[in-house]
Amino acid sequence: MNIGDLVVRKSYGGDVTFRVEGLQVDSAVIKGTEFRLLADSPVDDLIQVPYEPQSAKTRQAHVKAHQTLSRLQQNRMEQAQRNREGLGQEWTQQQEPAYFEMPGKVLHLDGDPNYLKKSMNLYEQLRVPAEGQYVHESAMADTLYHLLPKVRPDIVVITGHDGVLKTRQPYDLYSLGSYKNSQNFVAAIQVARQYERHLDALTIVAGACQSHFEALLRAGANFASSPGRILIHALDPVYVAAKASFTSVRDTVNMNDILHNTISGSQGVGGVETRGSYRVGLPGLNDLSTLKVNPSAV
Repeated sequence: MNIGDLVVRKSYGGDVTFRVEGLQVDSAVIKGTEFRLLADSPVDDLIQVPYEPQSAKTRQAHVKAHQTLSRLQQNRMEQAQRNREGLGQEWTQQQEPAYFEMPGKVLHLDGDPNYLKKSMNLYEQLRVPAEGQYVHESAMADTLYHLLPKVRPDIVVITGHDGVLKTRQPYDLYSLGSYKNSQNFVAAIQVARQYERHLDALTIVAGACQSHFEALLRAGANFASSPGRILIHALDPVYVAAKASFTSVRDTVNMNDILHNTISGSQGVGGVETRGSYRVGLPGLNDLSTLKVNPSAV
């Protein structure tokens, strides 16, 4: 067995596929290929697989991810139609672009470089303006303190790896000390809320697999994982951020979409009522980069 090999765990019935990230004599560090899960495992509990097997959980995640992407793209088309209808005949008959869009800007901090790359690719595919940084979870609070005044995002995603530390027995699901990184996510959220306390002026999406959902919300997150202390899909935070980015400032983010259309479902992600960050402007512009906007003025 070598670093980079794909493996499954015998003790869990091979339900999740991992990639070997590190090896010692009798143990290995493994990372989920689809789910935000980083774990230690005895080597003798691992079975090497030549390719990612289509287990029931993996197939379900792939199908749900495809459905989620299709739904986001459908929402975009419906939104464009609503924009055209709202402008009236005078604007829609012009040859030039009738209006311009200002979706909410995302700052995405991720404790995993591979998941960050996947996330940034999806933002680009969905045309969500986003900046991403690979940051270890323990450094996220300090990083946000310096980045927020420079980037001035509308939406912050704080994610990476987390989990219940079951080696600490007995463990308390309502104690931050029982989690690998929830305390680091809480610290980062608190820094973001010191920068902007209003929930509708800065939307915060926080957490990873099995994170302390209640603590993240109390710290000031708008959306967080994981109400059911389950594994969340690597791209669930991106879906939530994209929904917030392209939901009008006149509307709140559709909570039913968040609860039922994320890949992990209502046990994976939850949150509070939050206004969107999307704006439409007139007249149409061929190049939005020529428009200089003072974020404090909008």
